[in-house]
Amino acid sequence: MKEYTTEKIRNIALVSHSSAGKTMLAEALLHFTGATTRLGSIKDGSTVSDFEEEEIRRGLSLSTALIPVEYQDHKINLLDTPGYTDFVGEVISALYVADGAVVLVDAVAGIEVGTEVAWSYADKFGRPRFLLINKMDRDNANFQKMLTQAQETFDARFIPVQLPWGEGEAFQGVIDLLSMKAYAGAGTEAQDIPAELADAAEEARMALVEAAAEGDDSLLEKYLEGEELTADEVVRGLKAVVMSGDYVPVFVAAGEKEIGLAPLLEAMIALMPSPAEAPALPAENAKGEPVGLTADDSGPLAAYVWKTTADPFVGKITYFKVVSGTLHSDTRVWNANKNTEERLGTLHILRGKEQIAVKVLHAGDLGTVPKLSETGTGDTLCDKGNPIKIAMPEYPTALYRVAVVPQSQSDSTKLGSTLTRLCEEDPTLSWYQDGSTKQTILQGMGDQHIDVAIRKAKTKFQLNLDTAEPKVPYRETITKKGQAQYRHKKQTGGAGQFAEVHMRVEPNPESDYDFAWEVFGGAISSSFQPSIEKGIKNVMKQGVIAGYPVVNVKIAVFDGKEHPVDSKPVAFEIASREAFKLAFQDAGPVLLEPIYKVRITVPESNMGDVLGDLNTRRARVQGMDTEKGRSVITAEVPLAEMLRYTTDLRSLTGGRGVFEMEFSHYEKVPAHLQQEIIAERQRELAEEK
Repeated sequence: MKEYTTEKIRNIALVSHSSAGKTMLAEALLHFTGATTRLGSIKDGSTVSDFEEEEIRRGLSLSTALIPVEYQDHKINLLDTPGYTDFVGEVISALYVADGAVVLVDAVAGIEVGTEVAWSYADKFGRPRFLLINKMDRDNANFQKMLTQAQETFDARFIPVQLPWGEGEAFQGVIDLLSMKAYAGAGTEAQDIPAELADAAEEARMALVEAAAEGDDSLLEKYLEGEELTADEVVRGLKAVVMSGDYVPVFVAAGEKEIGLAPLLEAMIALMPSPAEAPALPAENAKGEPVGLTADDSGPLAAYVWKTTADPFVGKITYFKVVSGTLHSDTRVWNANKNTEERLGTLHILRGKEQIAVKVLHAGDLGTVPKLSETGTGDTLCDKGNPIKIAMPEYPTALYRVAVVPQSQSDSTKLGSTLTRLCEEDPTLSWYQDGSTKQTILQGMGDQHIDVAIRKAKTKFQLNLDTAEPKVPYRETITKKGQAQYRHKKQTGGAGQFAEVHMRVEPNPESDYDFAWEVFGGAISSSFQPSIEKGIKNVMKQGVIAGYPVVNVKIAVFDGKEHPVDSKPVAFEIASREAFKLAFQDAGPVLLEPIYKVRITVPESNMGDVLGDLNTRRARVQGMDTEKGRSVITAEVPLAEMLRYTTDLRSLTGGRGVFEMEFSHYEKVPAHLQQEIIAERQRELAEEK
């Protein structure tokens, strides 16, 4: 592949709902430009984008693939993103490093949830975009209906740059309103517009020219004075309104049938910004001061790592964007986030899984490098003398949780390191060890996301995992004062054991544990105090009524007895343990459950269903609000009722509802549920023995 300078590069993310045709469009563009000799298919698992075993098995994209397309001396780096909402992290990463986006819409299915999610992130990053009405060859395909739907759904002004030449089975090409020519098939040869479409084309051309005139004051003046704008002026004006986000140009195509490809590529080159024209990513220097980076070869070196993958054959592959400066093969660079030096081997441009070696990458280009030991997603590679950190985009918090259990002893030794590597690759995955339930918890965006991560652990890292439902980390406490005494006595010949402890417990909302020594007159010598405390703390860890940690208790040891010969530390440890259990049972023991503060954003039409569902979850609704035409509900809900809420909310709202939650406090479990939880827990503990 030849070398491309900054102004000859376009970085464009293909985003949409699942099955709108992103992967097949990328496949068709590769085939059309001669990069591949035949058109792959999703059914056969032969596309360039979906090369992972799991993607082929499921027939859908699970991660962003890099597809460079060479056309008219330009290189268009297409980022083919997954459409399924569980893999939104991949979409965020791709849009962050892209300079523009093509939002695909299926000409029959229309705008779906994934389309809305991708659109909102393109808005957030301020990316100029095209709307591409794809699959125009499908039965019942309807251009006008899709255009109206887009206008109703999104807060944007849409302007058709093309009209379809026929619809459904009759779709044979596009009418290009910039050149006012018709293009059949892939669109390499221009012909006159068919007579029956001439009036519609003329009308649409008028609207297009009017929109283009808004992009430049001199053009607007010329247009208002009734002068004709030249083709170049229309393109110049249109590029300005596309880059400012004032208008979204609308295109039509049928990716799989390879119809409308050349005009689309030409528009990407003419209307999308090169990296030099795009706004810079936010960054800071060694002093923490913000620096503005532009895609300029002569600028300071800064390469942002937007993705890392583990390949069983090549090892770790690091995907980066050269935000500023140039990057050469076989050089040393500084990782500003980890404060360490990395040696770069050969740089590659990736086309699907094919690695094309290059000597140098210019500012704005996307590439990969294998086998970096320290660098992870979100790091910046730069010069040691001029460290720069590029900010990482915000990713949504993972809300779908499962407990993972290694299948064998050898699996458990690899568990921590493998989960850490999986989470390094994917910023929307995370894991932690829950001390109170003794479970390893893996969190992701949904069941498919977790399922893919577990399969990846098996195929790439040979780690076999089973999954279980996460347990709720309940706590135990008391509601009133209680007291008890316990005598431990053991005589079996030889040295005996003797200890007696009198103990009082009471609620202590201020702290988890307070201990008071109220023994007077030397009934128990104070040298046994550490052993008594040790016994109490052991029980507090293991729990009394249901095996959950004990919190918020104040304990006082006020009397007891000891034996001059048989009293030993271990005897007092046992006596204090048993005395604490008895005193705890006497003090009105209860279970506490974690309560989370939940914020749910749903379309207004689903408000009633979501509120009704929350009532079945013992929720206390705190407030309702509207935000950008959507309803926002804030509530306090017990964690036990939220374990599978990600999936439930999706089915209630057709995937359009989102929520976030954070821990708030602990609260008493209602009495009728407490008995069930205790009985269930006793059964579990009995099985473990």
